Amino acid sequence: MKTPTLIRAIEQGLADGHAAVVQIVSTGEALLSRRLAEIDPGEWNDISCDVTPREYVLDYLAHSFPVQLHETYTDGDGNLASRPAYDDAGNVIECREAIERRDRLIEKLASMEPVQGALDQIVQRFGTDMVAEVTGRSRRIVRKVGAHGERFVVENRPAHANLAEAQAFMEDKKPILVFSDAGGTGRSYHADLGARNQRLRHHYLLEAGWKADTAIQGLGRTNRTNQAQPPLFRPVATDVQAEKRFLSTIARRLDTLGAITRGQRQTGGQGLFRPEDNLESPYAHAALRQFYLLIYAGKVEHCSLATFEAMTGLSLTDGSGCLKDDLPPITTFLNRLLALTIAMQNVLFTVFEQLLSAKVESAIASGSYDVGLETLVADSFSLTSSEPIYVHPATGAETRLLTIAMRERNQPLTLEKAIDLLREPGARLLVNSRSKRAAVQLPARSLMLDDGEVERRVRLIRPMERLNFALSHLPETAWAEVDERDFAATWQAEVAQVEEFTTSELHIVTGLLLPIWKRLPEESTRVYRLQTDDGMSIVGRRVSPAWAASATASTDAPELTPPQALALMREGHSVLDLVDGLQLRRSRLMQMNRIELTGFAPTAIDRLKAMGLFSEIISWKLRLFVPDDTVAGCQVLERLFERHPLARVLDRKAA
Repeated sequence: MKTPTLIRAIEQGLADGHAAVVQIVSTGEALLSRRLAEIDPGEWNDISCDVTPREYVLDYLAHSFPVQLHETYTDGDGNLASRPAYDDAGNVIECREAIERRDRLIEKLASMEPVQGALDQIVQRFGTDMVAEVTGRSRRIVRKVGAHGERFVVENRPAHANLAEAQAFMEDKKPILVFSDAGGTGRSYHADLGARNQRLRHHYLLEAGWKADTAIQGLGRTNRTNQAQPPLFRPVATDVQAEKRFLSTIARRLDTLGAITRGQRQTGGQGLFRPEDNLESPYAHAALRQFYLLIYAGKVEHCSLATFEAMTGLSLTDGSGCLKDDLPPITTFLNRLLALTIAMQNVLFTVFEQLLSAKVESAIASGSYDVGLETLVADSFSLTSSEPIYVHPATGAETRLLTIAMRERNQPLTLEKAIDLLREPGARLLVNSRSKRAAVQLPARSLMLDDGEVERRVRLIRPMERLNFALSHLPETAWAEVDERDFAATWQAEVAQVEEFTTSELHIVTGLLLPIWKRLPEESTRVYRLQTDDGMSIVGRRVSPAWAASATASTDAPELTPPQALALMREGHSVLDLVDGLQLRRSRLMQMNRIELTGFAPTAIDRLKAMGLFSEIISWKLRLFVPDDTVAGCQVLERLFERHPLARVLDRKAA
């Protein structure tokens, strides 16, 4: 999915002190309105619903799955055919096996974990205190975290919310901005020199939409004149290869814009796309012809020449069977590929991308590639502690929490390299009379202001950092030009104060991760790899020190008998947390109070039903309940507590 990857990227950017701008198209407001219309407003203060098109998929399956029995017959021409079967009364005969398979498929789909929209995932993950939403939605579901746990509530938004949210982002009160088409016109989100928030913007194009012009207009909201620094554009795509077709259109439009306005293609794109991303570039045209040659020669696996021509409707050969001189153009090829199945798209796009990458690699000196599993690099990794936090009851496999001391070498700029910078035109040696720090002044790229004035800028190179200044502001500071001897003394004194190594501590959860995956923190699901000094290879999830402390802390689980638990559930003021992520709570459905079990996996449904829980499909979602009868309910809770012991009891605010 694109959104979890985006959330991890946003978290990394926030840790580096950057701001995040997310551009989307769909907000899901209409679907949310339909969901809320089905729920009693009294439940909106502690709501549990998924804003997904689940009902449409299951409704289509319920009415379109073939369950009618057919019979074979021979027509007047002697051809064997089939037709619906009817009984003597003229009623349709349904196949019991097909009905059973349809019901099982509906039950399986209804039990799957819902995937919220991108906008809701971002808002609920970071919270409204960090996310500025400029979408025009009048209502949304937000997460509230308190001393008694978390709950989801419906929040109404006033008509002027867009203006207030945009202002909060520009004043650096909220580091994340999410805007849709409603917020992509007539607004500016760039690092304005007159705004408080002048951080580097990471502009994520999460949903490009169907209109390249609208997407380009949204990209222009963060890249304007009078800005402290240009944004970093980061388009987000899935592994469905045809999605690159739409990103290619945006890349081509930007390149065309740069060629018209500045005389060079790179100016319009601002480094947003690599040459490989533009599927209509000269490299792509050359790769496409080579791709046609491979298809003609039968060297593409799972796709012969006849299969390719039949699926795409493109003819590569003439009447004599030879390859045509006038082959289909790149635009026609890309449009035809959109009509293929996802599997065949991936097959053909993989071959095409490999050829395109080879063309690009031969034209450029170097490039960046996705390395997959991220490898942590440092001067030293040493294992300081290893504690088991989970043991599988059947196999004995362990999940361990490792504490690793990481040491990284600081590499300040040496005096020799700093003096070598004097060879650059306009270089000067500076010392700050207040802070007693040294720097090398170099020219930097100038900026054009709104009034057309060009602002000259300089860059200050220091032992451990780089700073950019407006040349007109430099006299207002304490930086002054000095001779080489004073500069060398100050520089060496500052370098001597830099420690040789920076030592930090990181925590890695490794071993058997799947049973405790829900217990791991949601803020980062990235998997890391490292090798310790003694040669041990470690692969696992990195967790925060706070999570590590809570995982190793010894806490006594509360003792509660099944009758007591049943009484608490009926009161509705408590929530019971069980191990393995399960939770018992009272839910009000169809004007009745029920005791519901949540947090179960689809694979555990049959086992939970065997314990005595019963299921119902409500709003196309499978839900499990404990019988309300005292005797049966206590028996079910007793079996449930044996397999999933009680972890804690939380207070819950009544809806």
